[in-house]
Amino acid sequence: MKDNVSITGTAHSDRIHDSASKHVTGAADYTDDITLPEGTLHAYLGVSDVAHATLLDIDYTDVLATPGVIGILTAEDVPGVNDLSPTGRNDEPVFPTDLIQFHGQPLFAVIAETRDIARHAAEKAKINCDVLPHALDPIQAQQAGYPHVTAPLKLERGDVDGAFETASNRIKGRIAVGGQDHMYLEGHIALAIPGEDDDIIVHSSTQHPSEAQHMVAQVLGVPSNAVVVNVRRMGGGFGGKESQMNLFCAVAAMAAKKWNRAVKIRPDRDQDMTATGKRHDFVIDYDVSFDAAGRIEAVNGSFAARCGFSSDLSGPVTDRALFHADNAYFYPNVRLESHPMKTNTVSNTAFRGFGGPQGVVAAERIIEEIAYATGQDPLDVRKANFYGGKGRDITPYHQKVEDSILERLVEELETTSDYRQRRKDIMAFNETSPVLKKGIALTPVKFGISFTATWYNQAGALVHVYNDGSIHLNHGGTEMGQGLNTKVAQIVAEAFQVDFEQIKITKTTTEKVPNTSATAASSGTDLNGMAALNAVEQIKARLVEFATRTWGVTAEEVSFHANHVFIGKDILTFAAFIKQAYLARVQLSAAGFYKTPKIHWDRAKGQGRPFYYYAYGAACSEVTIDTLTGEYRVERTDILHDVGRSLNPALDKGQVEGAFIQGMGWLTTEELWWDNAGRLRTHAPSTYKIPLASDRPRIFNVNLADWSENRELTVKRSKAVGEPPFMLGISVFEALSMAVASVANYRACPRLDAPATPERVLLAVARLQAEG
Repeated sequence: MKDNVSITGTAHSDRIHDSASKHVTGAADYTDDITLPEGTLHAYLGVSDVAHATLLDIDYTDVLATPGVIGILTAEDVPGVNDLSPTGRNDEPVFPTDLIQFHGQPLFAVIAETRDIARHAAEKAKINCDVLPHALDPIQAQQAGYPHVTAPLKLERGDVDGAFETASNRIKGRIAVGGQDHMYLEGHIALAIPGEDDDIIVHSSTQHPSEAQHMVAQVLGVPSNAVVVNVRRMGGGFGGKESQMNLFCAVAAMAAKKWNRAVKIRPDRDQDMTATGKRHDFVIDYDVSFDAAGRIEAVNGSFAARCGFSSDLSGPVTDRALFHADNAYFYPNVRLESHPMKTNTVSNTAFRGFGGPQGVVAAERIIEEIAYATGQDPLDVRKANFYGGKGRDITPYHQKVEDSILERLVEELETTSDYRQRRKDIMAFNETSPVLKKGIALTPVKFGISFTATWYNQAGALVHVYNDGSIHLNHGGTEMGQGLNTKVAQIVAEAFQVDFEQIKITKTTTEKVPNTSATAASSGTDLNGMAALNAVEQIKARLVEFATRTWGVTAEEVSFHANHVFIGKDILTFAAFIKQAYLARVQLSAAGFYKTPKIHWDRAKGQGRPFYYYAYGAACSEVTIDTLTGEYRVERTDILHDVGRSLNPALDKGQVEGAFIQGMGWLTTEELWWDNAGRLRTHAPSTYKIPLASDRPRIFNVNLADWSENRELTVKRSKAVGEPPFMLGISVFEALSMAVASVANYRACPRLDAPATPERVLLAVARLQAEG
């Protein structure tokens, strides 16, 4: 019997995304596709046209006179607490009462019969205010005496000052690292439907349903049990829908309860980009000492971030920038400090990597500086500074690096990409090519996995087995295209040993799994997969006990295999066995739970084990630049990435490819630009350039390190894949730097700022040529 049956799509196997066909045919339902109840109203935000001002009053006469307008919402209409701060700092009002803090800040909402009416009516308000001076970037903010939006962090180990006093070689520098817009396909949206008493249901495109639930409850002044938040799927998130959706959920809910009608809010792309936060941009000052061989002796780093008008998630984001400022390298003596600066810009927020990429860029700039100063191949400097061996395994936050596979992984990629020979060929090409210059770089990544806010490292799941053998799966994670639902369903299918098709994946809802963590920090599968597995194990334990009692066999004689259950000498189909268990009144439902073990973090001391494990990867990229225009193209990229024992290699490979391209875009073309008045000018696809299909590497080789296995007890020994490969795009940034450096015979580090737009590349070429 065992040889004649099979199961499909279980863990450690390629399986197409469960909604892939729906995505490409347009059949997938998003929040905007929900059929609206009769009488649904539409909301639109009215926003500030100055960056900083005392708000005196707003004249809504023309707004309210517009045909089809039902009314407006202001701060006075907030029945509960006028605050949406995800960290509880009470610094992010739904609508301000007396102070405008950034250009494009939502000041009120118009509620109308149609979205178009609300949108146009919102522009008719007359805003009276006294304009105040503003600061737009972290350096301006420091010079103007602006405060930190949250407490800075310091990580320190060793004798930094003493090491600098006896430094063999020392370099000081600064790098500006730009921000990034999430540019998800689906923008922010919320649909609120009022119920009886305090009840309200909110359909939303959010990565954090429980936080949206709590924020709506707080704003409405009701308990959380009165609010239900539903998410079937998102058209992308990348961190931009972790906390930023709270505003839209709250506005829709307030309006729905005030007028007792369903209310939908969906900003257009321009308002979505101007009114919601982005990746933090940093100005990083670094001071490094090193010996003649290029080994680092000491590092001192100061990380100033543009955080915006409120704290949002800037505290944990700037903390994580410090956690990753070492990347793959051991710093014998180190001091790292964050400066999360308040600015008169939209409050920046989570983005794939959550501050980690900015820290990794700083580490790679330090390596690059040392390489040019010592005349070495940057890869050799990287290898010389890798973590490894006793005494060279402690991070700046005092966690031991015990699972590094970088030496093997980098050696393998160095060989398969033919890095050494290609670098020689590129240097020979540059000697004879006056206009076109090439560059190549091989960069690693070590990325810690877990929320640094320890309490978020928990998850729940709900599994029902119906009496026909079909299975219902619900968990606290959200599906935003990354394939989380597919992976968790594969885990459940394999645990029960049934076909994937028997699993029904349902929407994420706060009604079924409470107190969920955001689907972020690359932990969606780690947390929710383990919670689902825990639920399955509970049900299976009951089923095994039922079988042993009914058939008179031992537990060892009961096994699940390929849509069947083997009980001693008897074999039943899974469905038939479940039917008998149901008739015997066996509980066929379970709520699973999981919390990540081993982790702890003392922020005041700057010490602990904030990460359960590390994920590793490496990329080798080759570029060609035109020194007359600054334009460039990526010729080839080879990637080898570590996902442990992959649950679904096809999905994981897609995540690696997408993360690399998004990381490359961040460091090359995706430039955010505010004018002197504080207006974001790159506020639409027409002015903000994400990578196109034509921008991908001409040759793109992506492989998973299939020999890797997580040493920690994760689901099926897999590793997270969402964020770590984002940093692989740094290989393109470093390759561009080499190409620029060639115009001055590689004598100096070009010190490119990010993003390395064609304009910045051209200016760097001109500067080096002038100095040379």
